Amino acid sequence: MTVFPSDLKLSAVTPVDAVDWAAIPSPAFVLDESRLRRNLELISYVQRESGAQIIVAFKGFSMWSAFPMLREYGITGATASSLNEAILAREEMGGEVHVYAPAYSDEDFPRVLELADHLVFNSFSQWERFKPQVEAARAAGRTVHVGIRVNPEYAEVETDLYNPAGPFSRLGVTRREFRMDLMDGVDGLHFHTLCEKDSDTLERTLEVLERTFGDVLAQVKWVNFGGGHLMTREGYDIPRLIRVVRAFRERWGVHVILEPGSAFGWQTGWLVSSVLDVVHNVKDALLLDISVSAHMPDVLEMPYRPRILGAGDPPELDHHRETSEGAGGHPYIIGGTTCLAGDVVGEYVFDRALEIGDRVVFDDMIHYTMVKTTFFNGVKHPDIGILHRDGSYERVKTFGYEEFKAKLS
Repeated sequence: MTVFPSDLKLSAVTPVDAVDWAAIPSPAFVLDESRLRRNLELISYVQRESGAQIIVAFKGFSMWSAFPMLREYGITGATASSLNEAILAREEMGGEVHVYAPAYSDEDFPRVLELADHLVFNSFSQWERFKPQVEAARAAGRTVHVGIRVNPEYAEVETDLYNPAGPFSRLGVTRREFRMDLMDGVDGLHFHTLCEKDSDTLERTLEVLERTFGDVLAQVKWVNFGGGHLMTREGYDIPRLIRVVRAFRERWGVHVILEPGSAFGWQTGWLVSSVLDVVHNVKDALLLDISVSAHMPDVLEMPYRPRILGAGDPPELDHHRETSEGAGGHPYIIGGTTCLAGDVVGEYVFDRALEIGDRVVFDDMIHYTMVKTTFFNGVKHPDIGILHRDGSYERVKTFGYEEFKAKLS
């Protein structure tokens, strides 16, 4: 089955080979408007057909210059994981502001409370601590929806770093620790156990959630399914997602919220880099004007191997002899420009020899990239730009010394 239901006609996207990469200043994160709009068409369809409310998770996608496009497709809310993200949601996204953090500080909470329409607590101790402030806000006329994050202790996430339901997880309340006696003032539940998963995983997760927290579900008005619903990925079972969400809503009589991040930015753009030098130590290596560690940290953390346009996997070569330009093409080790020895993506094969100034374009570099970049080593931070549907390129943001300096003191 394909990701696109038969009754949904999606707009075309800009062909990769039609982009003039040399005309884009390097380095730069480049959002393709046509690809983002295609994702938004699909997400809007799911929201309409399932009856769920879909909001954007800033931890995965918070390129606020693109927020006007999200609003065009009925995405009118965001979920924040900190005070700073909550302020961004209120100032730039508009609509409802949903906030969840593993813990709130006494210093930040009053401002978080001012901003939040939905406020989720990670523990009952946090709820007890801040409940008087919530009740005071409600008494003053504010509508503040409060939820508790639960841990159903079930997940299908292979990487421990991204598994919120792993052993001894600090995220969410297990059934053993759940306090029905403290539910007064709480009108919702939240869970987040998915990471780039399909709707069959969601369906199995809901079965566990209902067995474990069915008595709680019967008392609440809304349930937030968290993120990890990669509905814009090729092959994702959209009809199942719609069917599962509808059935859950009808079965429990609740409002359902989905808050994906990756699904918005999935396959919507690139990180454009250029070759600064070519060095040789048994194998050829390209030194690029970007950093894997500073600009693509998930490559090292996840870890995963990003796709490079026009490049393929390396041939089976003897590591004890010089590489050659035989039928396997031109292999290069791809490295960044920091002094970290491990600032390396890996080995790729190109169909031609590369030279200083040539562009190297990393695919699918919009979600969980810009949100995690650093200024490590003080290396040049990539621009942020938008490739518009008419082929024009807009340089939205350029980073310089002042941004680097301001981060340090």
